[in-house]
Amino acid sequence: MSATASTTDTRLSDKQRRILEFLRDNADTQTYFKSRLIGDELDLSAKEVGTNMTAIEGGEFDVEVEKWGYSSSTTWKVTA
Repeated sequence: MSATASTTDTRLSDKQRRILEFLRDNADTQTYFKSRLIGDELDLSAKEVGTNMTAIEGGEFDVEVEKWGYSSSTTWKVTA
């Protein structure tokens, strides 16, 4: 992890850090995740995941996050 990513990580809430760590651990080159499934893994609601993903989506991290779809829970495209 670069110094920039590390510094930016400290500005995240605990939930946001947990989500980011989950994405880092589970994303291949390009992976799609549903908020509902991330929430199930981290004991969060899909709404909590979606709300907190925006901070990750707008930040500069070693994963790129893009809102992808909305059917039966928001889908996120994650590129490592």
